[in-house]
Amino acid sequence: MNASPRVYVIGVGMTKFEKPGRRENFDYPDMAKEAVDKALTDARLGYASVQQAVCGYVYGDSTCGQRALYQIGLTGIPVVNVNNNCSTGSTALYLAAELVRGGRAACVLALGFEKMQRGSLGQTFSDRASPLERHVEVLAERHGLEAAPIAAQMFGAAGREHMKMYGTTPEHFAKIAAKNHRHSANNPNSQFTDVYSVQEILSSQPIYAPLTKLQCCPTSDGAAAAVLASEEFVLRYGLQAQAVELLAVEMATDLPSVFNDKSAIKMVGYDMTIRAAQAVYAKTGLRPDQFQVVELHDCFSANELLTYEALGLCPPGKAGELVDRGDNTYGGKFVVNPSGGLISKGHPLGATGLAQCTELCWQLRGLAGPRQVPGCRRALQHNIGLGGAVVVAAYQLGFPEAAVTAASVAGVSAGDSQDEFQSAKIFRIIGQGLETEGEQIVKKVNGVFAFKVTGGPGGKVGLWLVDCKNGRGKVEFNGQGKADVTITISDQDLVQLMLGKLNPQQAFFSGKLKMQGNMGLAMKLREFQSRVGELKAKL
Repeated sequence: MNASPRVYVIGVGMTKFEKPGRRENFDYPDMAKEAVDKALTDARLGYASVQQAVCGYVYGDSTCGQRALYQIGLTGIPVVNVNNNCSTGSTALYLAAELVRGGRAACVLALGFEKMQRGSLGQTFSDRASPLERHVEVLAERHGLEAAPIAAQMFGAAGREHMKMYGTTPEHFAKIAAKNHRHSANNPNSQFTDVYSVQEILSSQPIYAPLTKLQCCPTSDGAAAAVLASEEFVLRYGLQAQAVELLAVEMATDLPSVFNDKSAIKMVGYDMTIRAAQAVYAKTGLRPDQFQVVELHDCFSANELLTYEALGLCPPGKAGELVDRGDNTYGGKFVVNPSGGLISKGHPLGATGLAQCTELCWQLRGLAGPRQVPGCRRALQHNIGLGGAVVVAAYQLGFPEAAVTAASVAGVSAGDSQDEFQSAKIFRIIGQGLETEGEQIVKKVNGVFAFKVTGGPGGKVGLWLVDCKNGRGKVEFNGQGKADVTITISDQDLVQLMLGKLNPQQAFFSGKLKMQGNMGLAMKLREFQSRVGELKAKL
C-alpha cells in the first residue's frame, strides 16, 4: 500500500447535467456555485476552510475559475485553472490531491464546470496548429476521413479495429450503451433517463459505423466539485464518518505507440490508460478484480469496451465475452458506470471527471439510492482526454469503522434500497416538499432529523436523514451526516404516524416512538404531517 501522506475526499456535489441552454439562468458561475455549495454542505465546512482551489474548464476565457468562485467568496486563496480536454475535471482532482499529499494545503477544492455549445465538438481556433492534428493523421492514413464528427470517427475506427482483431460485433457495443441508458434511469442528475433496447440502439441514427446516435455522449452544461483534505484535517474536524480515501490518483499522457503503431486503438489512448492503471495498482497493491464499481470514460460505447481491457478488467480481446456475461452491470463481476456514464448522464467536459468522483464517493458511502452497488468497498475511476491525458484513481472508505450507516446504528442488517420499505413513499413526499418549499420549511424547522426505521423486510433497518437546516434542505437514504434528533419507529408505524392515524404522544408513551437528542425539535414533526392530505392521495 502507498505509504505517502493520505488524501481524503470529504465532500462532493454536482448539478444535474443539462442539454446546453435548456436551463435558464444557468451560466457557468451559477452552475459552479450550485456544485460547490453542495460539496461544502456535504463536507460540513464553510468556504473559509478551503486553502486552495483548482478549477477545470475547456471552453471559456482565462480566469473563469476565479469568476466562478467569486460567487462563493473572496478569500484571497490561490486559484489555478486547468484545461486538459475531456479529462479536465480529473486533472483538477489530480492537482488538488497533489497539493494535499505534498503538504502545500490541508483542504483543497477541486471544481469542474462547462457551458457548451450545441452539436458536435469542433475546432475553436483555425489560425494555429490543432492539438489533435497528428492523431487525425493516424486516422486518415489508416481509415480515411468521412463526413462525420471527428471524435466519433476516431473512437468508431478503434471499434472497427477491435472487431477485426477479436471478432467483436456491433451488438457488443450496443449492449454497453443499453446498459448505461438503463443505469441512468435511476440517476436524477442524468441528462437522459430513457431506457432503450439493444435493437433500438442499433436502429438509431447512424453516426460512424459501428456507432449510432444512442452510443455517443451528448454535449452538456453542468458542474461538479470535491473537497479534499489531509488526514490531520479530517481528524481535527471529526469528519471520519464521511471521508473517502483517495488511495492513488495517477496521470499519464501519450506514448510513441500513439503515432508509430498506426492503430486507432492506440491513437485514442489505450496505452496511456494501461500505464496509469498499472501505476495505480502498483501503488495500492490492489488488483482490478478487487474493485466492485467503476466509473470510466464512455464518450462512445466503443471506448468503454476498449477500456475494460486497458484497465485489466478482462484480458485483451475478451471484452465482448465480459459484456455477454453481464459482468459490467448489477449482478455481475463489476458494475461499470452506475451513474449512466457519459453516454446517458452527459458530458460537460470540465465537470465529467469530478462527477465520476462524486458518484464513486456516494457509492462507497452508501448514498447512491436505487443505483447503489451492493457490497461496494472499493471504486475505480478512469477519465481520458484526447491529445492526450488520462487519469485513473482508486477509492475506498477512509475510516470504515466510523462510517455512520443504518447497519452500524441499528446493529442489524441494513436495507440496500429504500424501496424495500413502506416508508420510502413518505420520505419521497417530504423530499418533494423540500424541493418546492425548502426555504420556508428550513426557516420553520431549522434542524436535522435522523429516522431509524425498523421492521423492514427480513428485519432490515433503514436510516433516513431529513436535513431541514441547510440550504433548501434534502432527504438522504442511509445518510451519514450528524442529526440533531434521532427518531426510532417501525416501518408500518411511521406510515400511520405521518398519515395522522397514530397519535404521536400515545406512540411515544407506548414505546412505539423513541426519540433522542433535541426534544423540542422532535415536536416539529407536525411540519411533515401537515402534508398528510397529499400523502393520503399518493399512497
